[in-house]
Amino acid sequence: MVDALVQTKLTLPRPRPGLVARARLTEELQRAQHAALVLVSAPAGFGKTTLLASTYGDAASVAWVSLDRRDGDASRFWTYVLHALDAVSSGSAAAALNLLESAGGTLTDVIGSLVNELSVRAEDVTLVLDDYHLADTPEVSETVAQLLEHRPPQLRLVLGTRADPALPLSRLRARGELVELRAADLRFSLDEAGDYLNEVHDLGLTESDVETLETRTEGWAAALQLAAVSLRGRDDSSGFIASFAGDDRFVVDFLADEVLDQQPRPLRRFLLDTSVLDRLSGPLCDAVAGPVDGMAGDAVLELLERRNLLLVPLDDHRRWYRYHHLFADVLQARLLAERPDDIPVLHGRASDWYEQAGDVEAAVRHAFAAGDVDRAADLIEVATPGLRRRRAERVLRSWVPAVPSEVLARRPVLASNLVGALMASNVFHGVSDRLDAIESTLASPPVDMVVRDEVEWRRLPAVVATHRSGLALVSGDLEATLRQADIALELAGASDQLTVASASALKGLASWAAGDLVAARDNYRAAARGLAALGYVSDALGCTVTVVDLELALGNLDAAHRAAQDALELAGAPDESGAGVVRGTADMWVALARVAWERGETSEAAEDLRRAGDLGDEAGLPQQPYRWRVAMVTLRERIGDHEAADTLLAEAERLFNSDFSPDVRPLPAVRARLQIRHGDLSAARRWAAMAGIVVDEDLSYLREYEHVTFALLLLAEHERTGDSATLEVAAALLSRLRDSAAEGSRTATVVETSILLASAADAAGHDEEALSWLTDASALAQAVGWVRPFLDAAPRIQGLMAMMPDGSAFADAVAAASREAGSVAAREASEDPGGGETLVVPLSARELDVLRLLGSDLDGPAIARHLNVSLPTVRTHTQRIYMKLGVNNRRAAVRRAHQLRL
Repeated sequence: MVDALVQTKLTLPRPRPGLVARARLTEELQRAQHAALVLVSAPAGFGKTTLLASTYGDAASVAWVSLDRRDGDASRFWTYVLHALDAVSSGSAAAALNLLESAGGTLTDVIGSLVNELSVRAEDVTLVLDDYHLADTPEVSETVAQLLEHRPPQLRLVLGTRADPALPLSRLRARGELVELRAADLRFSLDEAGDYLNEVHDLGLTESDVETLETRTEGWAAALQLAAVSLRGRDDSSGFIASFAGDDRFVVDFLADEVLDQQPRPLRRFLLDTSVLDRLSGPLCDAVAGPVDGMAGDAVLELLERRNLLLVPLDDHRRWYRYHHLFADVLQARLLAERPDDIPVLHGRASDWYEQAGDVEAAVRHAFAAGDVDRAADLIEVATPGLRRRRAERVLRSWVPAVPSEVLARRPVLASNLVGALMASNVFHGVSDRLDAIESTLASPPVDMVVRDEVEWRRLPAVVATHRSGLALVSGDLEATLRQADIALELAGASDQLTVASASALKGLASWAAGDLVAARDNYRAAARGLAALGYVSDALGCTVTVVDLELALGNLDAAHRAAQDALELAGAPDESGAGVVRGTADMWVALARVAWERGETSEAAEDLRRAGDLGDEAGLPQQPYRWRVAMVTLRERIGDHEAADTLLAEAERLFNSDFSPDVRPLPAVRARLQIRHGDLSAARRWAAMAGIVVDEDLSYLREYEHVTFALLLLAEHERTGDSATLEVAAALLSRLRDSAAEGSRTATVVETSILLASAADAAGHDEEALSWLTDASALAQAVGWVRPFLDAAPRIQGLMAMMPDGSAFADAVAAASREAGSVAAREASEDPGGGETLVVPLSARELDVLRLLGSDLDGPAIARHLNVSLPTVRTHTQRIYMKLGVNNRRAAVRRAHQLRL
């Protein structure tokens, strides 16, 4: 969706020169600093957009979105809103955008992520949604209502709309959180009307004429504007004004007649022809309407702007425009009344132009408007591979309702493309029936069958089987997932790498969920290779994240390191400005940090996490925001910074995104392990009860981490109470867990449970048994330099290691890693006689500059001016400072900086 954004929708309209100052209205808006919602609601043509643009045009922290009817799709609506917010408050919507772009994130999750991020911002943000009525669908209103209900005080929402939105206005009004400007407020006063007509348009009207026109138009800005255009050059202004009558709609129609009738015939035709366009540019107008008296489209648009014919510039370069919405409505009505047969032709020309310009979304939209469903279908079918490559499935999904079933019945490739878009958008209802229809077409091709993409046609049987596999995975039928994936692989040709990669990934997911990590690893390797060969680099990196996870679980540290390193080389280096970072690059640095951490290389792990943090969430895949924080939790907690660890873990829980991967390490269980290490056994016991963990239940791989966590809790309770029965229960559970893990080749769990069994045997006074378990664990870990499980074990374990036969070398390696971890924690503290804490991931020089200024009275814009950088740059540095310090606001950052003597 990012590549398909129309950036001018996020551009705050530039106020027109010579506007009438309306201080009473701008002051009212500026006083509404603490309102949850500012509602500017009036019929068309009352100057809502002009008022909002002139009021907020000079503000630094205003996010603007010009809405249209397509934004009634909630996903599209929030894509624009989040990009607008992120543009004015850098990083504030990055996590929410990741959730929105991922298949697993719900809109409720997206809004929750946005609210949480904005709530920790130092600066206020105003979000202006113009023409909100065009997007006011039930789904959009429900989600906006959620935002209002949980709105942080830093956010103010401003709506410009022709109709009251379906929002809880009464409740907001009762709370005193609603500021309203309506038609009665927006009407031009007599003085304002006089200034507009005589000062701006220099019409020289008498006071009586101004009063008559103001009365007849009731201060309606659009009517006044159209009247001013009609009055230019008239000798009998008073007679024209005296004949001015009727309600709003008739007034507009009357004035539109006057404006159109005063234009030369070629220019009038140009206005009607181009009314089918929602945006105007010179070349586009040339293609749709042709020249006007020899003038090209650019010159015609310049002439229209000069004549003040309700043309609104959309950029500072005067390349793109739109008609005033009210004027466009009138032009379209006239075109329909006068030349209805020309409308499909005009839309067809626009579709052709947009296709040549590479804007497939606009080309398809105009093809549908032309009634040319077959052309739209052709465009969609041919464009699908490119849209998939840039992960624009949501664009494809938006076209699903527009393609009739009878068209899909004879276009199996298109039907399959739209099925893929639905599934990638986490929509599965009706997909099985759609697949049945495609298979029916394949079995009995209709005589009028249409195929525009021969490559996709040859892939189709394998693709359908892949879709079936994905449906089975979603429903939890792992056997069917594997069976359908195998069918897809059998049907796929040697050159069909995309199907091979997709089916392999599905087999990997099913095998992973079933606990067959070797098969899962092999399938994910195949998927990553295929995706890389096709140029789907981000997707290949996403598969590599899983490969690293699986290699670590299998105990293959060297293989995990190679996989992450090779993926970094595939992603390539960004340019000197930091641009060109492939999504997923940050994930690879986190993967390398995990390997270094397991090897006991604490400094290297911290450096890798610093690199990932410096790249930011936007350089990561949907899981990156929470994965980075979980890795940081481990670092923070191990050096005794429990407050920061707890903050980071809370953020990780808020940002959690499984992205269809099995949740084999649930964050509540991660928190329970922290609680056990900190001695809060009652909290850990509450977790076990909520998770439904019991000792004698059947073991499964998906709950293996939770069961090991429960065993840790039992050992901790025995240490506190000395209850031998608790110890026996823990040992029995650990023995079962180890056997299950050994059977599945899950070496990480085998090593962890062996060490815990050694701890249990030691606690029971069985020294030989303890040494035996410890020897087994060391034999598996020593060959690959895997020291982390021994560092995390009870203090007695390292002492026992020295007693193992031939174990002194490995014991020395563990001791060395322990000393390195201690040196990281003491590095900065050694310069602090008071015993200050360390900063695991160091701040850059520029981040230190920003941090020092955060301790001053300067606000964000002042800091930016002081450092001679942009405000978004300051915000980006601030967010990275918060992440590295493990805090969530400016005051906490300054407090931590003093503690760390920064």
